Amino acid sequence: MKPVEGNHPPIRLLLIDDERGFVATLSKRLAKRNVKATQAFSGREGIQILRKADFDVVLLDLKMEDMDGLEVLKIIKIMIPDLPVIMLSGHASEETAHNGMRAGAYDYLTKPYDIQELIDKIASATKSDDE
Repeated sequence: MKPVEGNHPPIRLLLIDDERGFVATLSKRLAKRNVKATQAFSGREGIQILRKADFDVVLLDLKMEDMDGLEVLKIIKIMIPDLPVIMLSGHASEETAHNGMRAGAYDYLTKPYDIQELIDKIASATKSDDE
């Protein structure tokens, strides 16, 4: 399932980031590419939403006010081990990226990001084995 044109149902993405303007803008950009983003503005809110709905992929900010992104990632991996999580951060370091990958992140992107690179990572993360 590619997040581009076609007759595929939209990819269901949970976007967890405490920067409201960024979340709103990215959600609109993703919607144009057949990705339906559900917005969560804190780690706790993201976890609550995950308990109530199914998603194909999570885009998770690393640095948030209420909870560290790595902490949220670990909880997600306990709740839904096979759910791909792409870490996103403006405060990136090599070590942080490695910590996220060790904790089970599917991939990692830094802000500012390239929208096509993000779309490619989402498509890769949600691609089923039979495609």
